[in-house]
Amino acid sequence: MKKVLIALDYDPTAQIIAEKGYLLAKSMNAEVILLHVVGSSNYYSSLEYSPIMGFSGFTNTGLLESYDMNSLIDTSQEFLNKTKEHLGDDTIQICVTEGDFAETILETAKELKVDIIVMGTHSRKWLDKVLMGSVAKKVLAHSTIPLFVIPTKE
Repeated sequence: MKKVLIALDYDPTAQIIAEKGYLLAKSMNAEVILLHVVGSSNYYSSLEYSPIMGFSGFTNTGLLESYDMNSLIDTSQEFLNKTKEHLGDDTIQICVTEGDFAETILETAKELKVDIIVMGTHSRKWLDKVLMGSVAKKVLAHSTIPLFVIPTKE
């Protein structure tokens, strides 16, 4: 295993996913790539998915007030940079892409020729699961790359 892609969202459990994925990668002497997929701006307007949670020191409260794609991308870059700083490894690569969460994770993993994808799975409200589906479930169903799923159920 030479490359590990760690897909992160703004959930408060992102720190756990990043830390466990990083430990997995380092145990295999693999490169680490942190990925955040920027979805539609409507996704970020909900306080339930607030970007001000997660890593201490990441408090971009202005994101909820601005919904243009450039702001979302800049904030995502900042989020991944804070994550990289938290992990304390300058060799970590960061990647921010746009699109459907599951599809974009799979496409990015193939483009970057990663050996394993690390992501978390959340216990969301049942209605969210019915309406949106689970990103981890979609990635698992369509991936040809091994997937390491970290349960983050509260």
